[in-house]
Amino acid sequence: MPAQFHRFAPRALLSLFAFSVLAWPLSPAQARLTDVEPVTLAPKDVHQETLKTLTKSLRLGHYRKLRLDDEFSSRLFDAYIDQLDNNRIYFLASDIEAFETWRYRFDDAIDESDLKPAFEIFNRFQQRRSERLQYLLGRIEEGLDSLDFDRDEQLATDRSSAPWVNTEAEMDDLWRKRLKSTVLNFRLSDKDTDETAEVLSKRYTNQLQRLAQTNSDDAFQVYANALTSLYGPHTQYYSPRRSENFNIDMRLSLEGIGAVLSSEYENTKIVRLIPAGPAEKSGQLHPSDIIVGVAQGDDGEMVDVIGWRLDEVVQLIRGPKETIVRLAVQPAGAEANATREVRIVRNEIKLEEQAAQKELIEINHEGRTHKLGIISIPTFYVDFNALREGDPDYRSTTKDVEKMLQELQAEGIEGLIIDLRGNGGGALREAVELAGLFIPQGPVVQIKDSSGRVRVEFDHDPKHYEIPLAVMVNRLSASASEIFAGAIKDYNRGLVLGSQTFGKGTVQVMQPLGFGDLKMTRAKFYRISGDSTQHKGVYPHIEMPSLYDPEEVGESSADEALPWDQVKPVPHLSFPGFDHLLAPLDRAHQERISHEPDFAALVERISYVRERQRQHLPLKEAAMRQLREEDEQWQLEWENRRRAAKQEPLVESLSEIEEEPQSSGHREIDLSKDALLREGTHMLLDLMQMARTDSGCVTASNASTPPPC
Repeated sequence: MPAQFHRFAPRALLSLFAFSVLAWPLSPAQARLTDVEPVTLAPKDVHQETLKTLTKSLRLGHYRKLRLDDEFSSRLFDAYIDQLDNNRIYFLASDIEAFETWRYRFDDAIDESDLKPAFEIFNRFQQRRSERLQYLLGRIEEGLDSLDFDRDEQLATDRSSAPWVNTEAEMDDLWRKRLKSTVLNFRLSDKDTDETAEVLSKRYTNQLQRLAQTNSDDAFQVYANALTSLYGPHTQYYSPRRSENFNIDMRLSLEGIGAVLSSEYENTKIVRLIPAGPAEKSGQLHPSDIIVGVAQGDDGEMVDVIGWRLDEVVQLIRGPKETIVRLAVQPAGAEANATREVRIVRNEIKLEEQAAQKELIEINHEGRTHKLGIISIPTFYVDFNALREGDPDYRSTTKDVEKMLQELQAEGIEGLIIDLRGNGGGALREAVELAGLFIPQGPVVQIKDSSGRVRVEFDHDPKHYEIPLAVMVNRLSASASEIFAGAIKDYNRGLVLGSQTFGKGTVQVMQPLGFGDLKMTRAKFYRISGDSTQHKGVYPHIEMPSLYDPEEVGESSADEALPWDQVKPVPHLSFPGFDHLLAPLDRAHQERISHEPDFAALVERISYVRERQRQHLPLKEAAMRQLREEDEQWQLEWENRRRAAKQEPLVESLSEIEEEPQSSGHREIDLSKDALLREGTHMLLDLMQMARTDSGCVTASNASTPPPC
């Protein structure tokens, strides 16, 4: 199945830092018992000192200014409870009622470096977490046959706004349903009762063993991250044990699969794929997929990692280059245990593999063949070491793109598309210098720091390339991508196409605290128009269909995201505007895609996926089987409708689709497989054609200073 049709139903992005859900020390044998007295965790002196340093650093250095008062205390109380039990499946209503005595006292406790309320709540959470795991193990020992799969009942998929459970009996019933849902998914995957009991017993026992590994540092980290979360989703505390960045990130020397992971409830979720990394190249992993198992080599045992801490999962996934890791993956939006296995060869992520790529394409548009250049930029990169050493041949996005552009122009291209879809950002200087390739010298972006001072980043080189331009973006285009796209739009320099960008318009720094580190937001980006890229991102001139729902993906979906606002615009020269051509451009676009099979299929899938998002899962086996059969039948019919419209061979089963060769990832420039990019070329050619018949207000000027429209 083409990558652009992958089913995507993500939840709101959580912190990349895992919070602990550990409990008091228990041996594996004791874990089966119900009468175990918990060992109460207590704060250390170093935690109290770190709390002082952390709150002072936030007060003096963070972009968002918050008062430490009763309102702050109440919000911190809610955030802390949410960090521990977001889905409201552990704490009882009586627990929350008891905790309420602290709601308006956290501010006073912080002033006094008193961590007693934080640890009291954490210790109760440990107790409830352990009780639930022991309940599950007890039910498994009683026998899974006692679960009634003919009973017509449901399980809520999201309890984050549900009332707190009142009694132990009600909590037991909730967890009976959770266990029943898990077992049902095993049954639908043709696992027998004994095999299911063995897998689940091992899973929950392992989780209890992991609960035994907690210490007071873990408790402090959860509380500290609840506090930092009030300042925004990109402000986090890293304890000493986790200060090493255990996310699989963009560092070129890293040996792994090239994916950024986060913790969501008891799951390990893929946040994004690193350009040119093994995961992206496989074409088999996608944002919001859930990793439920990890195995080493081609024949290693698959280790169930549900309920594991994020750093432990990452350690399993990481390994020497050229070695094999196998992942059991639950696709985004799929029911639990609807998993597939993905085989990946670990490798280093090299700069040259992340570099921009170009392609000269010939496309028939309204009876004529046109040459266009396409440059795909997966990230904004620069070899800072070579740059600092004065190496004139240092690699950078701008240098590479300029060389490619010159080569494409020598081959006679009429227009250029810069593809920034999925580009999560990178070096700010490269976004500024890349914009400078297409505009006369002038301002590109504004940056406002925590004290309110605004500075402007300029392109000082008057040289620029005069070629019709379009920029492709999507919801995963973030940070530096948004700066470039925003500048192109504000200068009227080109057509921005796709969907609303991510909205990551903030700057973070790392600050050592003595005991761990603090990542915090110090500044915000603003376009030269004065509009912030934060929260809202950049809207395209013409919007295309997208599987990414802005309500679920992007900065605006994150809790406590800094708001959109404005500063004063910066005076700048501008290319002639073409707003008056957007309506006819959109009409031509809509007419063309109405006959385009891939677009029709994409719109149909988006509608189906959003309609089928379920608030409740049926726990009756017959009903669940019917839902799965309906989903599989719809997907098969949908695929064959798409294939028939394109005069491609039909398939008889979904397994035939899964067996088809995987692509090398979304960076491949192939118009036959990329309906959005294909349509982007037609829209650019439409604009070029309309410009030739217009009053001269659209084409790029041949003068160094564009004339007024």
